[in-house]
Amino acid sequence: MKSRLPPFHTISGNISFKKDTVPQEGSRIYMIPLLLILLISILFVRLFQLTIVKGAYYRFAAENNRIREVYSEGNRGTIYDRKGYVLAYSKSDTQEKNGVETFKRMYNDQSALAHVIGYRSIASEKDIKNDLCKEPLRLNDKVGVKGVEALYECHLRAEKGKKLVEVDAVGKYTKTLSMIPPISGKPIKLSIDVELQNKALEIIEQNQITTSVEVDLRDKNIAIIATQPDTGEVLMMLSYPTFDPVAFEEGNKELTQQYFKDKRKPLFNRVLQGTYPPGSIFKPIVAAGALEESVLDPSDIYVDVGFIEAGPIKFNNWYYRQYGRVEGAVDMVRALKRSTDTYFYKAGEKLTAEKIKVWAERFGLGKHTGIEFDEKTGVVPSDFWKREIIGDRWFLGDTYNLSIGQGYLLTTPLQMNLATSVFANGGNLCKPQLLKLTAKHNQELLEDSQPKCTSLNLSKKTLSTIREGMKQACESGGTGWPFFNFGVSDDGATSSADLKRIHVGCKTGTAEAPGADLPHAWFTIFAPFDKPEIALTVMVEESGEGSNIAAPIAKEILKFYFERSE
Repeated sequence: MKSRLPPFHTISGNISFKKDTVPQEGSRIYMIPLLLILLISILFVRLFQLTIVKGAYYRFAAENNRIREVYSEGNRGTIYDRKGYVLAYSKSDTQEKNGVETFKRMYNDQSALAHVIGYRSIASEKDIKNDLCKEPLRLNDKVGVKGVEALYECHLRAEKGKKLVEVDAVGKYTKTLSMIPPISGKPIKLSIDVELQNKALEIIEQNQITTSVEVDLRDKNIAIIATQPDTGEVLMMLSYPTFDPVAFEEGNKELTQQYFKDKRKPLFNRVLQGTYPPGSIFKPIVAAGALEESVLDPSDIYVDVGFIEAGPIKFNNWYYRQYGRVEGAVDMVRALKRSTDTYFYKAGEKLTAEKIKVWAERFGLGKHTGIEFDEKTGVVPSDFWKREIIGDRWFLGDTYNLSIGQGYLLTTPLQMNLATSVFANGGNLCKPQLLKLTAKHNQELLEDSQPKCTSLNLSKKTLSTIREGMKQACESGGTGWPFFNFGVSDDGATSSADLKRIHVGCKTGTAEAPGADLPHAWFTIFAPFDKPEIALTVMVEESGEGSNIAAPIAKEILKFYFERSE
């Protein structure tokens, strides 16, 4: 019999498929402490790394933030004039940054000496890269840009010192821990006579000349140079208009930009970089060449009729052109005394343009003088030069113009001053010296204390003839009228009869300036005649005749030179 399945019974109850909540709460209880332990472990590991593993590194970094090494500026070398007057020096700045003393460059008589002393400015990347001094330039250092400040930069520059200073948390200086002191720059004694330099500027700025024409020197561009004939030492060198070097030292951009934009170019040194036709002050060189080449004798007579012709062109003598008068019979001495153009036209024709060039270059024209400042060489033209530059051949008229210092001939005032000194010192062409040769301050900078002069081997006859002509040029009947009976006050003398007579040798020059209404005025002189102490050359651009403008300036300078007490 088949068995029967028991019947199904319905069972009621609560069945849940959700996770038990009790295990979740338990995991949280364990996870939180684990996380805390992990974080604390990380902190301990980091702390271990900072204090143990890299502790020395961070202690060093912290110490460096508290203690800093800084450079300390030194005192730049002082610049003196020939008598010991201070021209440029360094002044300590009262403010200190990080405990480091700073210095400011100070200039006495700054405008009078600006072109000689020069100025400083912040060194450029090029300056730093090309610097060859023992003490290297660094960022924000100042360096000499022009003049003596630039020329003797390595000698004047101080060697920097070092300081260890302590600062607080915000980097403010608190105290100096240790230091290596800087070494001051070395001093220099120049050949410059600052009193003479100042007097020349005063004459210009106060228009202190006596002349027969109306002129305001303050409106003119002027170059004045004086040297010792026997040594070449530069006694004064003034270019006008001038500038204030303090403007560059203080970084006065407004004023320095005015200097660069000024049409009169106050930063331009006209004594060394200005090139001008010299006019009649070139005639003694032509005379020397003619005598040495034996194409003329001092006694040879030329009869001036007022002009000379070269083809269809007439070349006048200044006396004929200006007054309609003639000189008549003249020899070389009288030709120099009266500056007779026609005599020198014929002298130049006999000498030839090629020989004029030879003798001009022998006297230092057309080449560097050796002064070591930036200077122009000028131009001594020739047939080859004219063909290459102008594209035309040389004519007789070009020789005539060259013979009286005109035409294409260009010289600097310094070159003409040194050429004048040849006739003052017995025939030697000297290298110009900016340093006083016998000063002990300068021994490191000089090979020796001897002048660098080269004999031109001029005969005594040549020298005596030209010197006599230059002497008579400043005596009655000559062209240098301001120096007729030149004398200076001696022991309180007040009347002209009581003045101490000083004989001089001189030459006037009036050089036509292309495109200008008035010619350049030149005057060159040496004094006293028998034992020359000074050779002085004055050039005033576009102002008139040399005897009327340049000679009166020279007179005031020499009057001061001989009257002052030493």
